[in-house]
Amino acid sequence: MVTPSPEGPSDYAECDMILVTGATGSIGRHLVRRLAAENAEFTALVRTAAAGRALGCPYVVGDFDDPGSLAAAFGPRGRVSRLLLNTAGAVPVPDGTPQPMVRRQLAAIDAARAAGVERVVKISAFGAAPGGKLSVGAHGEIERYLERSGLSWSMLRPNGFMQNFATGDGGYVRDGALVGTFGAGRVAYVDARDVAACAAVLLTGDRGAGEVFVPTGPEALTHREIARRLGLGFRDVPAAEAAAELRARGLPDGFVADLVWLWEDMAAGGLSVLTEDVGALTGRAPRTFDDWLADGRP
Repeated sequence: MVTPSPEGPSDYAECDMILVTGATGSIGRHLVRRLAAENAEFTALVRTAAAGRALGCPYVVGDFDDPGSLAAAFGPRGRVSRLLLNTAGAVPVPDGTPQPMVRRQLAAIDAARAAGVERVVKISAFGAAPGGKLSVGAHGEIERYLERSGLSWSMLRPNGFMQNFATGDGGYVRDGALVGTFGAGRVAYVDARDVAACAAVLLTGDRGAGEVFVPTGPEALTHREIARRLGLGFRDVPAAEAAAELRARGLPDGFVADLVWLWEDMAAGGLSVLTEDVGALTGRAPRTFDDWLADGRP
C-alpha cells in the first residue's frame, strides 16, 4: 500500500515515478528530502509504516526478502520508471555462504524488469568486482547481473561516508579516542549528501546511462587526522589483535580474514583515490570533512 505524505494525497504517477530503496539509510534519507524539494514524483520503500511516517514522504511497505511485496511496491507495469537500488552491506555469514545482499538486490532487479522500469541507479562500492572481498565482491556480482539484465543502469561507487563517524560505522570511540585498525592510509571519505545529490541527478535526468561514477570527497585524510578534527584521541589497533578479538566474539574465520585484507588495503592507501565525479554530476565541489562538521554532522 502506498501511503500519502503529510502534505497531501499522493499516488503512483502515470510515469516518471522513482522508487527509492534504502530510504532510511545514510544516502536514502538525504535523497528523499532532495527529491521532495525538487517536486519529483517518488515513493520510498520501507520495512515498516513507522519508518515511512518518520521520513515524512510517500512510502510503501515492503521487504527485499518478500518477492510479493517487491512486486507490489512497483505497482502496475510502467508506473515506476526509475529505481534507486540500495540495501544494507555485508554481514557476518558462515564461511562459503553468499552475502544476503546479493539475493536481495538480484530479486529487486528481477522485479524492476518485470515492472517495466527503465533505469536503475545502483549504490555500489569502491572497487566493486566479482570475487572481491565482502561488499566489494557482492556489489561486483550484483553489478554484473544488472549489466546483463537489459535495463538501463548507472553505478555509484562511494568508498566510505563521513556520516560513519556519527553512526559508529567508521570505527569505535572508546574512552575518548577513535580506535580501530586504520594504519596510515588516507581515505577520501564523501559526505552522503553529495552521493544523494549525484543519485538525484541520475534519477531525474537523462545523464549517466551505462556509466560508473566514483563520488569522493575533495581530500584524503588519515584516521589520525580525522580523530584530531573530531576532538578525539587516536589508537591504531594491529590487524592481528583486532582479528583475534572478532574471532573471540564468534565471527566466522572467512569473514574476519576478508576484513583483515580490506584493512590492510586501506592502510596501504587503497581508498585514497580522489575523483571529480561529484562536481561533474552536481555542478559544485564536494563537501569537505570540515564542512560536514560545521553542518552538525547530518
